[in-house]
Amino acid sequence: MNAPAPGRPRSLGASLLDQVLAETLDPAYAQAAAARAERARAGGDGTAGEHGWLGRRRGQLLVALTLLVAGLLASIAYGQAAAGQEGREQTRSALRSDIADQSDTADDLVAQLEALTAQVSRTRAQALEVSAVGQHALDELAAAEQGAAVVAVSGPGLQVTMDNAPPAAESDPVGGSAEIAQAGIVQDGDLQLAVNALWASGAEAISINGQRLGATSAIRQAGQAILVDLHPVTAPYVISVIGDRDDLRNRFISTPEAKSLARLTKDYGVVFDYARADELHLPAGTGAELRSARPLDPDEDAATTDPGTGTPDPTPDGG
Repeated sequence: MNAPAPGRPRSLGASLLDQVLAETLDPAYAQAAAARAERARAGGDGTAGEHGWLGRRRGQLLVALTLLVAGLLASIAYGQAAAGQEGREQTRSALRSDIADQSDTADDLVAQLEALTAQVSRTRAQALEVSAVGQHALDELAAAEQGAAVVAVSGPGLQVTMDNAPPAAESDPVGGSAEIAQAGIVQDGDLQLAVNALWASGAEAISINGQRLGATSAIRQAGQAILVDLHPVTAPYVISVIGDRDDLRNRFISTPEAKSLARLTKDYGVVFDYARADELHLPAGTGAELRSARPLDPDEDAATTDPGTGTPDPTPDGG
């Protein structure tokens, strides 16, 4: 570049261009380089090198510290959750133990009740069977107990089985239809239909899953459970019936109730089956509550007793 003529002032643009050409390094960069050099000279004892290493590793240290804190918090949370789970399991175990103890106590009381009831029955029979009047009372009592289902019975009969519909192979456990699933579950009304049809067909005694039915027995739904005389029963429901096997079967399958149950099998897959049985054993039902009683009238019973045999005369008027 040509120099200006002697005696003429330099232009502003020319002076700025000369400054740029003369100072090729920014002063701030030069100051930073000088500061680094000064720190390097002062770090002869290793302190500056240590600070430099910390500076380079600061990010890694922060990450490691963060992971350590997160792991510590996770372990604390897991410990608390495990402790809570252990506490809940202990509570459930204690409840199960209490239920088992109370069930054992109830079973012992039931056994005592049965033993005392049998003792009372023997004592009553010994006291009544010594006279014709007492024997007549025992016969009437036996017939009443038979009708009230408070004594165990055995004999041939019929077994009817009802169960919930099996799940379909293509059913969706998440988005399946609740209405169809509910229709395939045996309800208390289904058992009531079967029992009523069996009574009408000539059944002499009936039990459901070992629960004997009497004149005042109730079959009710309680949520998802079915209660027979307040005793829960679960599927499959086995209805044991004592009576004439062939006659009972023929009458039962011709009833409207049996046909309705068969339609449930066809439409919703409810299991409904029956089979003849050679020998069934039905337990005694719950004892009926005594609400009224009257003393025996010896004169009235004597009037209906055959004086020659000492046995009740079914036709005292000679008819």
